[in-house]
Amino acid sequence: MPPTQPTLVTGATGFVGSAVARALRNRGHRLRLLVRPGSDRRNVAGLGAELVEGDLRDAVSLAAAVAGCRYVVHVAADYRLWVPDPAPMLAANVDGTRALLLAAAAARVERIVYCSSVAALGLLGDGTPGTEDTPVHLQSIVGAYKRSKYLAEQAVRDLVREHGVPVVIVNPSTPVGPRDIKPTPTGKMVLDAAAGRMPAYVDTGLNIVHVDDVAAGHVLALERGRIGEAYILGGHDLGMPQLLAMVDDVMGRRTPRRARLPRRLLWPVALGMEGAARAFGIEPLVTREMLAMAKKRMFFSPAKAVAELGYAPRPARQAVVDAVAWFRGAGWLPA
Repeated sequence: MPPTQPTLVTGATGFVGSAVARALRNRGHRLRLLVRPGSDRRNVAGLGAELVEGDLRDAVSLAAAVAGCRYVVHVAADYRLWVPDPAPMLAANVDGTRALLLAAAAARVERIVYCSSVAALGLLGDGTPGTEDTPVHLQSIVGAYKRSKYLAEQAVRDLVREHGVPVVIVNPSTPVGPRDIKPTPTGKMVLDAAAGRMPAYVDTGLNIVHVDDVAAGHVLALERGRIGEAYILGGHDLGMPQLLAMVDDVMGRRTPRRARLPRRLLWPVALGMEGAARAFGIEPLVTREMLAMAKKRMFFSPAKAVAELGYAPRPARQAVVDAVAWFRGAGWLPA
């Protein structure tokens, strides 16, 4: 039976959050969406949702947002691969998550789904897919975003264990698909490859998943997940050459010859770009943290979500097909 009380979704104006909001609406949920003042709201147009303005760093707005809600699905996060100052990211992703969950607990919310990330999980480094139980240590995590998601997930686990806050954790891998309005770093890579603007690459590996499957996984976690447990919402592991060849195939062209760039040769380039970014306030195309992250193939297994939640990701190719179609419809690719 669909809930009569509203379900609060944070981050619904974004790529994953808008997909989650749609999936919940299709399950009969009455939506309340936490949106930042002045945010781009194209992704929530026509949803028929109640919009409440607030910010993860504003405790008063969070208390007002959760009041009267039966469920909370927390997707909002500061997702950037380049931050000259990590403090605002930590404030939003760690402190903001803790504040929201405490506000939800005080409002007696029945169940919360927290959208973490595979960035918070461990990798063995040999290409073996990571799981929810692969060991991970803060010292080994590269990048401000990954560290913030790890610390946020640990804070969530503490709230479950010490205060009984009813949270189910989900860890999406690398979503691809429609409504990627920024676009995300992976979406931009797909867009650039589709537009023929990717003559070279750094070899790595990603777990590609359709954004709508990630959204479906959030709903399944809300309905079937075990409190305190984490579930990887992944799809299919692809090496970078495989992914780029898949984009070429979707575009109906032969795969061009692309140069594979050694990371060690890009290190001084990244150093220079970071300096220019700090000096001129621009985003660098490549950073040392990006190169360090690319050293490991970011492969993950969704087997636990499949077994416990009934999660069923579609082929990665469909994610690329739908992403390309959306980029084309948005005018970012030729018709």
